[in-house]
Amino acid sequence: MTDAEQIDTIKFAVEKVAKRIPVIAGAGSNNTAHAIELCKESVKVGADALLVVTPYYNKTSQNGLIQMYTAIADSVDKPIILYNVPSRTGVNIEPQTYAILAKHPNIYGIKEANGNFSKIAETIALVGDEVAIYSGNDDQIVPMLSLGGSGVISVLSNVVPKETVEICDSFFNGDVKNSAKLQLDYLNLINCLFSDVNPIPVKEAMAMLGACTNEMRLPLVPMADNKKEALKEAMIKVGLKV
Repeated sequence: MTDAEQIDTIKFAVEKVAKRIPVIAGAGSNNTAHAIELCKESVKVGADALLVVTPYYNKTSQNGLIQMYTAIADSVDKPIILYNVPSRTGVNIEPQTYAILAKHPNIYGIKEANGNFSKIAETIALVGDEVAIYSGNDDQIVPMLSLGGSGVISVLSNVVPKETVEICDSFFNGDVKNSAKLQLDYLNLINCLFSDVNPIPVKEAMAMLGACTNEMRLPLVPMADNKKEALKEAMIKVGLKV
């Protein structure tokens, strides 16, 4: 999306939910000045918090991450959630870096999608209750919760929102067995939602549910027919009408 489209989308979401739930706006960039501008514009249209990804391609060092996130967090008076997804950006936020950033009063959370539970455990041991840690991988919700995670920032929840909430609620209510069962019940659907580059499969799924068209903008292209059929079968298997 263009910057204008991105801000319009955030504004639409803010107006649509009308304060019923918080709106967390994705406002990251590998250009720190651009990220700051996106954050400020997102706040202007009513975003309650900001999700800021690590810089991609030019990447940076751990010290660079500290300085970048500090500059962004200093620029707005809203909660910041750090987004760590090294498979896409090529850079990982190390536990010791999280420990430093967690001291900033505007840094409230982490969306952790590095998949390395040794690193995740080390991070949680270091930051304790200073920041909330959310799973960034739908196939790892329960493992993240078991280490003290606060929930998930999810792709799956676009398709089965109620059931994704139930995975978390069951865990927090002490029914770990049901939480784990649901995690496994939806594993095939999760795998299908990541069988192609995100967000191609989830947009295809939402189109099957009638929520949108499956139009893609280059460089994204529609799913191959075999992957699309597998996704459709997985959706039907969990009771969705497609």
